[in-house]
Amino acid sequence: MPTDPFVAPTLDDTPRNETNMPAGVHLPASRPWRADRPGDLTGGQPAGALLGSPGPNVGFAMTLAHRARERMALGAHEPAADAVAVVAELAMKRASSYGRGPTTGDVDLAMTILGYQGDPDPAFADWRAHAVHGAHHEYGPRRRLVDAVPETALRTPPSGAELTELRASLRAGFDA
Repeated sequence: MPTDPFVAPTLDDTPRNETNMPAGVHLPASRPWRADRPGDLTGGQPAGALLGSPGPNVGFAMTLAHRARERMALGAHEPAADAVAVVAELAMKRASSYGRGPTTGDVDLAMTILGYQGDPDPAFADWRAHAVHGAHHEYGPRRRLVDAVPETALRTPPSGAELTELRASLRAGFDA
């Protein structure tokens, strides 16, 4: 049987995605997208509890969060799948607030807010393990936790006392 000329006969001949940019130069974050074409939703996206934060290519945050899984400091009984789901969802919320796709910086900030990049207060780590339990397959708890993080905290990365205060308000907002 003849072989299609566009099919590589061996794996060595498969196309490669080679960058054509000089060393040390990276692509900037994508520009915001706005619905301005005929037929696009003109009334705006509905907002409210459990409705999420739509944006361009937000699903890529799942890939970025999976890549960051090795850097996450998890609790003793905290499944990595739950942590990845919540971090990705929070990164999606931050990226969509800027009207762009997610980046590694969005995932890093989400990990910082939720205490996955270091030693959070043990009480917060225990609460977090309880709050994210089952988040990888339960939409409601995951959305409630992400909705409890204010957009201002995502736009201006907190540190020190601000981060401690944000975590305390996160616990209060989620438990309410």
